[in-house]
Amino acid sequence: MSIQRIFHDPIHKEIVFDSGKPEELMIMELIDTIAFQRLRRIKQLGAASLIFHGAESSRFTHSIGVFHIARKIFRRLIEAKSSFCENKFVLYGAALLHDLGHGPLSHTSEAIFNHDHERWSRHLVENYSPINSILKKYDNELPRQIGELFKSKQIFSKPLKTLISSEIDCDRLDYLLRDSYNTGTKYGLVDLERIISALTFSPDGNIAIKPKGVIAVEHFLILRNLMYRTIYNHKINEISTWILEKIIHTIKHNYEKNIWLDKSLYKWIFSSSKVDFDDFIRNDDITFYYHLIRWKDESFEPLSTLCKMFIDRNFLKASDISFLNKIKRLEILAFARQLCESNNYDSEIFCGIKERSFNGFEANNALKIWDGTFQNSLENSSALIKTLIKTQESSFIIYPGAIQDEIQNQISKIKTNT
Repeated sequence: MSIQRIFHDPIHKEIVFDSGKPEELMIMELIDTIAFQRLRRIKQLGAASLIFHGAESSRFTHSIGVFHIARKIFRRLIEAKSSFCENKFVLYGAALLHDLGHGPLSHTSEAIFNHDHERWSRHLVENYSPINSILKKYDNELPRQIGELFKSKQIFSKPLKTLISSEIDCDRLDYLLRDSYNTGTKYGLVDLERIISALTFSPDGNIAIKPKGVIAVEHFLILRNLMYRTIYNHKINEISTWILEKIIHTIKHNYEKNIWLDKSLYKWIFSSSKVDFDDFIRNDDITFYYHLIRWKDESFEPLSTLCKMFIDRNFLKASDISFLNKIKRLEILAFARQLCESNNYDSEIFCGIKERSFNGFEANNALKIWDGTFQNSLENSSALIKTLIKTQESSFIIYPGAIQDEIQNQISKIKTNT
């Protein structure tokens, strides 16, 4: 007997799974695995809820949303080419499992633990028995095919790669809508239906977009640019990541001081190559936050102060120095470090320069326009999109709040004399 399961999603409304359809039964079984349920305990936006208080949603909700979009796009594409139906299981599985390998606080793990979530997603799909065995029930090749899609340079099937990992893929279509909603901003209101309705196939077999969808794509790419500048690369995100990096750095260099640490997180910090599936699944936001709270209350300085800063949201400060040349930036850093030391702060821990960049639109990894006769690139058809190709870089000086006035005065003096 067919069973339906319904997820009431704030973005996509009802997302219905029907066990009578083998491909959807497979998705239902994958959702019920321990590894996928773990994603409920991984925040989609990491520590961004410390800035945008509504940003509490999880990688679980996002992954369900990505599957939903992939299914809608699949249904559109088989109208254009019925043979695309053969990709159903691979596409559905890859869309659902693409973020399976994220560590605590999502992308923050990549900075603080040097964690590669794409490699771990592939590892779990190909080698973790509870996931692997479900996929093999439906096709023995599924684990390998899905794992291949998670390799950054793999293009064994261009249409599937385009949908799973490109400039305009199912992942980005969901997270811009979801993150905009959860942060209370209005930038990420993607015209999803218009983009999907304009999808087609070009003569080279890849997915393309009809001219009627170009304005919706322009809108999407501008929204992505705004979301990175205002949310993902927000300076408080950079400060919180800096603090977490210094926490892990302090632990690595002071472990002889008898820091409380469970076995799994010990491996994440000291021997990431030895992290097994059990260690991986045990480490989530809850486990990591518990360690931070213990360290705040029971450890030594400066570890205790760093953890207190993060848990109590009493952050370091940051000032934009992007307008300065590299020599002037180093002068400000030397000035700030001197002030730190005179105020009894370890200047290597509580002061530094944080560089960041936002990679612009990658034209070689995007849809082409196909009007039924000619194929063209998006950037050659849109002056607006061409302006989004440029990478944007910025630089911040990070320092304790106790020296904020002196730092800002010094920056103003340099700015005036520049």
